[in-house]
Amino acid sequence: MDISVSQEGPVAVLRWREGENRINLDSLQRINSILDELETLDGPLALVLTGEGKFFCNGLDLERFGANPAEFASTLDEMNRTIGRLLVYPAYTVAALNGHTFAGGALLSCAFDYRIMRSDRGFWCMNEAEIGLALDERLWSILANRLPRQSAIIAATTAHRFAGPDARAHGIVEAVASEDELLEHAVGVAERYATLDRKTLGVHKRLIHGVEAELLGFRTK
Repeated sequence: MDISVSQEGPVAVLRWREGENRINLDSLQRINSILDELETLDGPLALVLTGEGKFFCNGLDLERFGANPAEFASTLDEMNRTIGRLLVYPAYTVAALNGHTFAGGALLSCAFDYRIMRSDRGFWCMNEAEIGLALDERLWSILANRLPRQSAIIAATTAHRFAGPDARAHGIVEAVASEDELLEHAVGVAERYATLDRKTLGVHKRLIHGVEAELLGFRTK
């Protein structure tokens, strides 16, 4: 599983390099193992997650589930739990959306404190209404918790493909940047907030997102 982590000062940069970066039990286990390791560190910390090339994350690994259908439910549960964990993670988190961010990938992006997307390429899209894979109450709650209500409704009912500037206008991302500037911007934002008191930040994030995290299966402290 090619999800690496490097340290740029106080910022941990996670790079996901698995082609379409599909969500499955292996990718979720790797992300959580990195989160476990980072959480033990003392001192300033923030983290950035980005992909490579055309995709940030192209959603659940539906091809894998075709061969292993029993994994679908457990993967969905673990994705929800991981999103819940990221919502209340005791460090500032940034998603650098370098390319297409679809379905489960779009939901995963909602877990981050700050999202920046390429201005010139790639779409953010909840395409479940196109592919016939309905959201349940927990999946809808992720959108409802993090996006302006009307934007969440548009995303869920139209499968609209939001390009970067459109996503920013709808409150789906906080900023856009060119391909060359995307990661630099993301790391700069993360570095700015890495010195926040992590214990206090964790408390505040639990106040803001704790109910949602519990609904998604992550037990807050």
